[in-house]
Amino acid sequence: MCAHVLVAEDDEMQAELIRRSLLSEGHTATVVHDGSAALDAARRLRPDLVVLDLMLPVIDGFGVCRVLRRDDDIPVLMLTARSAEDDVLLGLELGADDYMTKPYSPRELMARIRTVLRRSGRADGRREDPVIRAAGIAVDPERHEVRCDGAAVECTPAEFEILLAMVAEPERVFSRRQLMECTRGTDRASTERAVDVHIMNLRRKTEADPRSPARLLTVFGVGYKLSGGRG
Repeated sequence: MCAHVLVAEDDEMQAELIRRSLLSEGHTATVVHDGSAALDAARRLRPDLVVLDLMLPVIDGFGVCRVLRRDDDIPVLMLTARSAEDDVLLGLELGADDYMTKPYSPRELMARIRTVLRRSGRADGRREDPVIRAAGIAVDPERHEVRCDGAAVECTPAEFEILLAMVAEPERVFSRRQLMECTRGTDRASTERAVDVHIMNLRRKTEADPRSPARLLTVFGVGYKLSGGRG
């Protein structure tokens, strides 16, 4: 059961942990950090599930859930640091499918996500192929394989994690710190400078002209993005 999950969480470190857990399960993920961005992404991407923090800025999780339920039937799993019964009941009354109270374990969250997806039937028969594709690059998180324009590409573990994150969200601009967090499980000595080296190496492996990249682009003053649509 592979699905595309929208993660709406204002805590960047927590959001990255959820994103990496989803990718390790063979799902794809889009991460946003406020309620307005969550509604925009839900309309554009039509995800199979929304993991929704209640304490979002701009529009809180209650407001996001209310609009999602008015406009669509996308399953919603709420995350809340507020264990008050009234908060949980309000979220469920607004149409949330399940909830979890922080702190929680990533394994428990993934189990809840599997249950909601199975119950909703949203992911049944969809995205059976675990390979994630964008900009001519295909990443297989199960086999730990990368192909670029059909040719196999050898990547280090840190390069693989960076590429997996960028292919899962083409056109998203990642800061060096966000990409550094992607490599924490594979490169404990990772630094922002090391991210630059990983990107340089990936350009050598995926670009026709690494000195004038067409895929892995620098966004000056911010970080990097993968340019190109899905597929």
